[in-house]
Amino acid sequence: MNAVTPSAHLYLVVGYDGSAPAVRALDTAINLMRGREGSIEVLYVPQLTTAEMMSAAAVAETEATFDEIAQDLRAQAAEQLRGRDDRWVFARGLGTIADALIRSAEKIRDDRPGDNVAIVVGGSSQAMHRLVGSVAVSLARRAPVPLLIVP
Repeated sequence: MNAVTPSAHLYLVVGYDGSAPAVRALDTAINLMRGREGSIEVLYVPQLTTAEMMSAAAVAETEATFDEIAQDLRAQAAEQLRGRDDRWVFARGLGTIADALIRSAEKIRDDRPGDNVAIVVGGSSQAMHRLVGSVAVSLARRAPVPLLIVP
């Protein structure tokens, strides 16, 4: 894993779906940015169910719903960040959540060699995730940059 260079800028990719763990992850990212140069990317990755993927009409309808959810989440993140940090962007990812977070972090890392990039996510409190895995577990196995899992 990459070591963090204290003098480099810090770029954090935060998985965000508006849940309590995601809110804690964003709060943690805000705290990590204090006194540092860099920015936060708040990333929402919508997920289609298997049934929705089978129907083109359902996909189109669900995409419209995801657009509305993204707007709501962006507003929620903006409110959470208001007065605390203005160096952030909101983005919507595609694919699995872990893959989208990794792609985003890799892009930032590749665009900013020498700077620090990390992924910040909230840990799942669902018992089933402890058995079959969660986004955090998947990232812990595959993240090419430092990963912070916030309880």
